[in-house]
Amino acid sequence: MNDNEPSPQNVIPLAHPRAVTLTHVELTWIEKKIEHWLRFGRRTEENILDRRRSIASFAPNNMFAFVRWASNDYGTIISRMDIVRPVETGERFQTLPFVRPGGEILLRVDGWPKVERALRAIDAIEALRIDPADVAPEYWRHLHNRLAASHEPRAYTREQHAAWLKRRSVSP
Repeated sequence: MNDNEPSPQNVIPLAHPRAVTLTHVELTWIEKKIEHWLRFGRRTEENILDRRRSIASFAPNNMFAFVRWASNDYGTIISRMDIVRPVETGERFQTLPFVRPGGEILLRVDGWPKVERALRAIDAIEALRIDPADVAPEYWRHLHNRLAASHEPRAYTREQHAAWLKRRSVSP
């Protein structure tokens, strides 16, 4: 998933040291055909293009869950979910369809059974009254790895969240 050496197209150039580069996500909703939507995330901006399309923008480090689903006359052809951390200017990133320029992909699942399990994990976090956008990135990586191996992931706990918030408050 991660390259050891950044290629020029996968690094946001340092245009201005204080410039904030937003990550843009193209959302589409054509009922029973194409559905690209956000499960969680704090939008910095939103640009509505028409009834069916919009662009949501995220500031660096504002994680979001992007769900993509599509079907044709014979049934579902794609079910995918990604949890992405938008990156700072100059940071390495991974590319992702409909996400410009890209971000750090913390979780990527394909197929409805795995997407559904990831959605249930998000529901469980919200049941703890924790915003999924504030969850430790390590938990999303854990969830990704456990789902990829078809194992049961550990639940996210309030204690784990408190430790993450403390660690984040002392990190530069």
